[in-house]
Amino acid sequence: MTPALAELQDRVAQQKTRLPAMYGGIDFSTRPERFTDDPAAETAMRTELAHERPRLLADTDQVATIEAFTLLGDIVADSYAALLPDLSFRKLIDMLDQACDHGLDAVADPPAELAALIADMERVPDWIDMNLVHEGARLERNASAHAAPYVIRGAFVGTFLNTYAALPMALTGALDQNSAAQRIKETAVFFSGSVLPGALDRHGAGFKAAAKVRLMHSMVRYNILRRGKWDSAVYGIPIPQADQMPAGLITAFQLSLRVLRSGRDEFTPSERALVEFARYRAYLLGLPEELLPDTPRRLVDVLATRHATLRKAYDDATCGALVRATMAAYLEPDMRLSSRVRDRFERSFSKAFFIRSFLAADNDRATQMGIGLTPTDKIRAACVAAVIGTQMAFYHLLLKLPATASAADARLVKKINHDVNRLGRPTFTTNEA
Repeated sequence: MTPALAELQDRVAQQKTRLPAMYGGIDFSTRPERFTDDPAAETAMRTELAHERPRLLADTDQVATIEAFTLLGDIVADSYAALLPDLSFRKLIDMLDQACDHGLDAVADPPAELAALIADMERVPDWIDMNLVHEGARLERNASAHAAPYVIRGAFVGTFLNTYAALPMALTGALDQNSAAQRIKETAVFFSGSVLPGALDRHGAGFKAAAKVRLMHSMVRYNILRRGKWDSAVYGIPIPQADQMPAGLITAFQLSLRVLRSGRDEFTPSERALVEFARYRAYLLGLPEELLPDTPRRLVDVLATRHATLRKAYDDATCGALVRATMAAYLEPDMRLSSRVRDRFERSFSKAFFIRSFLAADNDRATQMGIGLTPTDKIRAACVAAVIGTQMAFYHLLLKLPATASAADARLVKKINHDVNRLGRPTFTTNEA
């Protein structure tokens, strides 16, 4: 065992004594049912990577690292959320808002836990290159303006395919269409808004949104664990670090897969910037360096190891209900004809994206889940794909030409701002009840 792995396992165990109100009832020495390194076990491994599982399991240090992160929360944000019995739900959120907007000095008698959370996020680690982060955000704006509004629902649904990982979302009330719509909008606002100029800087909107997402996740952990009904022997802990990788690294993971399939083992300068942006955004959400590698092979392997050790489980009452509620949610701000038409096209494309990306293009399985593509869906999805492809190719060309690059980027910023405003102001809170 390496010293780094031993230190990580010690951090996991320390949660019990550092935050007994949350983690006192969890036996961190017991491997939860959800985690398996049994070569014969069925897991959440992606179909196209299933042949890689023996190689991944042979890396015992990597497997042990993912196991540790299956039992690790966000100790800094968790400590702040654990103040709930002494400070109101609203007070915690208001103080975090104030600290993000105006600095910690603007908060009257800020608790040490809030100071620690802000300090943790303000620290830019030496393994992050902020120049690359800003360049990556600029490069990401084309996809965020044109593709993201039509894929975010499908990507969001992709996190609900495993009962072990999806249960915390179900317990927050997201089986209801209104709650599902709120969660999708919050996710869309965070990821799209994060690519805007300066969004991830200390006083940027993306920095503040990341802080509120961390607090929301910690409040979910606190409220679930304090009830004493969470079965840690089966599920580990709610929303562990390992389960935040798929959302935080989805774009970097897909890019890394394309690079490896092309026969390369290194990123181009532009690809490296996109990955650095994704790494820093995920870091602000609380993910550590061990889960944020910077090469195509290591990026694929770390996320694939998480899938290779997450036991397969699909409960229709949990996973299926979440998928159906999310796909049924109406995301438009009004019921005008143009909004209803947009909703239908977006929903069809999201289903197509989800089925292709997470179900290995198996429409029969999607139909069993209640979200199969109809012939009309396929036509709408094809139309959206054609429009997105044309728009992105056009802006890709404009961004390459010195005479039009600045104006094209300004137009993309305007488009993203319009889309973020259309979705409404996110609250990034869980149901306090």
